[in-house]
Amino acid sequence: MSTAYWCVLAAAFLPYVWTVIAKRAGGRRYDNRDPRGWLARQDSPVTIRANGSQLNAFEAFAPFAAGVLMAQLAGVAVGTINTLALAFVAFRILHGIFYLTGWHYLRSATWAAGYACVVILIVNAARAI
Repeated sequence: MSTAYWCVLAAAFLPYVWTVIAKRAGGRRYDNRDPRGWLARQDSPVTIRANGSQLNAFEAFAPFAAGVLMAQLAGVAVGTINTLALAFVAFRILHGIFYLTGWHYLRSATWAAGYACVVILIVNAARAI
């Protein structure tokens, strides 16, 4: 099970990767005294996309973590949980990359694939009980 738990940890840190990119890609020096105002003033497409990726990664984390825990508590096969967790993290990394590059069709496809991993985890948990 530790593979899936490591994936939960990786997914928890992933939004901060996109945060760092958003702060570094801005045309003006990042202002930690007014982070949201600073972001609102940015016009760099990379900064805007990185922030969008950050927000989406935060939104995706809770259902994923819940899905892993639900599947584990319900007795779903460890191999299934680990495979889905690894796939989720891979899809989320690709999602962020496609978000940054502006490849919106691939971004949407990887978002859907990652979400499918979460749904499968939760459905397997529900069926196991």
